[in-house]
Amino acid sequence: MPFEPASDILSDYTVLDLTRVRSGPTCIRQLADWGANVIKIEDPESDKVGLGGPRSGSDFQNLHRNKRSITLNLKSKGGREVFMALAARADVIVENYRPDVKARLGIDYPAVSKINPRIIYASISGFGQDGPLAERPGFDQIAQGMGGLMSITGEPGKGPMRVGIPIADLSAGIFCSQGILLALMERQKSGKGQWVQTSLLQAQVFMLDFQATRWLMDKEVPPQAGNDHPTSIPTGVFKTSDGYINIAVAGQKMWEKFAALFDDKAFRDADFADGKARSKNRKKLNALIESHTVKKPAAFWIEHLNANGCPAGEINSIDRVFGLEQVRHLGLAQPMNSQERGETEVLGQPILMSRSKASVKRPPPKLGQHTDEVLAEIGYEAEAIAKLRKDGAV
Repeated sequence: MPFEPASDILSDYTVLDLTRVRSGPTCIRQLADWGANVIKIEDPESDKVGLGGPRSGSDFQNLHRNKRSITLNLKSKGGREVFMALAARADVIVENYRPDVKARLGIDYPAVSKINPRIIYASISGFGQDGPLAERPGFDQIAQGMGGLMSITGEPGKGPMRVGIPIADLSAGIFCSQGILLALMERQKSGKGQWVQTSLLQAQVFMLDFQATRWLMDKEVPPQAGNDHPTSIPTGVFKTSDGYINIAVAGQKMWEKFAALFDDKAFRDADFADGKARSKNRKKLNALIESHTVKKPAAFWIEHLNANGCPAGEINSIDRVFGLEQVRHLGLAQPMNSQERGETEVLGQPILMSRSKASVKRPPPKLGQHTDEVLAEIGYEAEAIAKLRKDGAV
């Protein structure tokens, strides 16, 4: 099947996908869902279950939609020649090998830019392309720990805690896609490509955001705060008569509005008079709030607090998330006809535009499903493709 763009926005761009596992495929998904012509390049022997899981698995199915697949043995002369022929015509290459692998294969940025000076070559690594830790293998949980996130996650006194998603992988992939788009915009001015780099460590440290600047600017080491917001108080999880809810009260005006909703003079205690006092007496305040919220069901408090300008919300399991009418309305579950699983659903893009839209146009490809098709598009005849296959290059 010829290339069918999932969107009109990036349909003029061809992307060679050398990625695997999560950070790289996350980057590629951002480009593919918005219309890029993505060609996934896989080793002919790569159909074994690896870190990315089986092709039929929900993880692989969600990450690798909207692309075509070809097989290339990049360790062979013929495979590298085909890759370079593709690279000469491509706009973007994305890889997340260890920093030294691409150079050993002879397909790194210096090699590719010689034949295509306009190429945008994007690399995601564990710790950066150079520096003292560059050659270390990278993994999301390692980055969460080294990047400080686990020191501020979890309850005080109970040890470090990872978050429930691979946040370093995901954010590195999204930042990489942002870098690629920036480089493509700059290329319109200069006519030149460039090497875009990010890493799990860079992404994780950047995602610390205000927790990082508490140290950089104030020399304060942020502690664990459990379910409580580290600086906005009261913000946290509170028990109700039938479960738990989140309440977020930010700033003095909202606090005064929130306190007035309770017929209890304890809310007007000097211990809670301002942000500094509420921070010092957080446990006492949380206990006071919960002494009221536990008397009525979650639905009552969510309706009552939101109606009075105080944000509150349920705490959903994943099945309930996708049962929410608002989640469905926003298109966050998209239908897909999988080659392995039939009709199913995958995650939709979290960006809406007034004229353009992303879509799930095609399911993940089978290994090498489009090898002959893609090679024919760049001028290879059937006999030449057969010889490449016989030689183990594809």
